[in-house]
Amino acid sequence: METGIIILAAGNSSRFGSPKQLLNYEGKTLLERVSLEALKTKHRPIIVVLGAYFKEIELKHNHSDITYIVNESWENGMSSSIVKGLSAMLNLQKDLENVTIAVSDQVFITAEIFESLMQKQISSKKCIISSAYAKTTGTPTLFNKKYFERLLSLSGANGAKKILAENMGDMATISFDKGYVDIDTIDDYNNLINNK
Repeated sequence: METGIIILAAGNSSRFGSPKQLLNYEGKTLLERVSLEALKTKHRPIIVVLGAYFKEIELKHNHSDITYIVNESWENGMSSSIVKGLSAMLNLQKDLENVTIAVSDQVFITAEIFESLMQKQISSKKCIISSAYAKTTGTPTLFNKKYFERLLSLSGANGAKKILAENMGDMATISFDKGYVDIDTIDDYNNLINNK
């Protein structure tokens, strides 16, 4: 089944003060770490949605197998980037069956996590497969095409959380123990660097 990956990287890192997508960890930017893991999978297309700081980020990220797009409406929140990314993906891949939505600051994401979402969908027959960590569920999350129309109608800052809450019966999860580690503040980044 054709499954694409959208990596959301449009935010302005308001709590951080500079583009966290460009933060360095173990020799790679945060965005590059997520992008390279996505590239290790069979999932295509891969789309990175940029917004704030897109010029600076584009200078350092130009993988030929990734499509970079700019969400001019990034200030409208994560939902606008999901809509922009999925619209672009459906233009590239008309017969897309699933899309996995990821974010650019989950430092410990791996290709295996992406693949596990797909395997869980096959085994569970559920149409939403989310990652479970720290007593919650979140990104990366795989959505079957059954939910594409709903994704394309999203608005606001909370992304696809509402779709998860409304469709618990059609959702399964995989374990992503370190999924809770993301970088929102300087303290988060310092903790990451100091706890290698």
